[in-house]
Amino acid sequence: MEDLQKLLLHDHGLSVSTLPEKGRCLFTTREYSPGEIILSQEPYVSVPNKTPVKSRCDWCFTSSNVKRCSSCQVVWYCGSKCQTSDWKVHRLECQLLAKLEKNRIKSLTPSIRLMVKLYLRRKLQNEKVIPTSVTDNYNLVKDLVSHISEVEEMQLVLYAQMASLVNIILQWSTLNIKEIAENFSKLACNAHTICDSELIPLGTGLYPIVSIINHSCSPNSVLVFEGRIATVRAMQTIPKGSEVLISYIETAGSTMTRQKALKDQYFFICSCPRCIKLGEHDDIEESAILEGYRCKNHTCNGFLLRDIESKGFKCQKCGVVREKEEIVKIASEEKTMSNKASVALSSCHNKEALDMYLMVEKLQVKLCHSFSINLMRTRETLLKILMELQDWKKALTYCRLTIPVYERVYPKFHPLRGLQYYTCGKLEWLLGYTDEAIKSLTQAVDVLRITHGTNTSFMKDLIAKLEEAKAEASYKLSSMDD
Repeated sequence: MEDLQKLLLHDHGLSVSTLPEKGRCLFTTREYSPGEIILSQEPYVSVPNKTPVKSRCDWCFTSSNVKRCSSCQVVWYCGSKCQTSDWKVHRLECQLLAKLEKNRIKSLTPSIRLMVKLYLRRKLQNEKVIPTSVTDNYNLVKDLVSHISEVEEMQLVLYAQMASLVNIILQWSTLNIKEIAENFSKLACNAHTICDSELIPLGTGLYPIVSIINHSCSPNSVLVFEGRIATVRAMQTIPKGSEVLISYIETAGSTMTRQKALKDQYFFICSCPRCIKLGEHDDIEESAILEGYRCKNHTCNGFLLRDIESKGFKCQKCGVVREKEEIVKIASEEKTMSNKASVALSSCHNKEALDMYLMVEKLQVKLCHSFSINLMRTRETLLKILMELQDWKKALTYCRLTIPVYERVYPKFHPLRGLQYYTCGKLEWLLGYTDEAIKSLTQAVDVLRITHGTNTSFMKDLIAKLEEAKAEASYKLSSMDD
């Protein structure tokens, strides 16, 4: 840890401290500006997601031009460069996978593979086949918190079963099943979902130094991925001596929803500036707006709270009471239709799913506040379906409907907010709404240059689109003048 402290201080202006109530924390020893890289790390181990539709390169996660390993028939690579980069670990993994029975191969989840690769990499580093460094060694994994004592019994049984499968694959006499099970608990708390620039999940990676960074529902930093490299950037000015904080969960939701998500997966109660307001008037109002019901009076945008006298829900703005029976009836219809729509979508019946989700939206508009998270999620799904069906005009309508909610639930420099502006801008430009496209793409660039930087191919393409849209608008203006 002492060597890591020196390196972080010298190369990054960072320091690791341990606080009784939080454990290890990462603090700045200098000021960071918005968009500045705080920390980057390659994964200790990583694996792509397992999907029946699309195979991905085990090293870089691309799905383009991938070929299956001819020996194990499990792992895919996009070319010799990635295969060579991964060869020291995969050479051993390949031999083990090739011996597995077909029914075992079917049980080979990304989590199992990640654990197998973890032990293989540790072995190769111990044997000095793979070099170790201050930022790349198994001791960093050992230092991660597992919360094993807080894990429920059913989950412990699952970890034990998974550990047994890892043991069967590796067949090492020195392996400790209990240690493997505890490492699965570490992965659950510390591994990160690797996403592309548009936040589409590609795989899972373990980044032990990034895992030192604690959570806040009002983070000052953001974790994004450039290929397999995890990059933490400042979202705002971070003064010297401040703790670096990212978000572990989806932060669009009520305090109670966020607290439950954090407790269930990470075993702690958040005490960030948003969470300490739990139960206060502003927090109750925000929860009722994001996850509660709309006023029966359609001209009113008030929020509803339970009314003890009527046993219904009373609007806190106009005083109109909405009967509990009416809400229960609509909520039941909405849940039934949502389940049917989800099944249709997962079966790739897009047109059928579209009709059903339109019915879900209609019911949610009756039931929920206009800033409802559930309504926003339904409209996101409708946007996705409409884009797949290439109904660009309706897709734009739904994209625009989500923007005010994004602006309410996400901070100014949040990647999801920037990406929604980007989607809006792409659709507007496609439909010939050049001026609107310039506005949306400008908003996207303003956000994403902070969260993503400007050197990735994604950002270069986005900036090029904006410049092209501006050139098109300028040409149209000059043509009118002529």
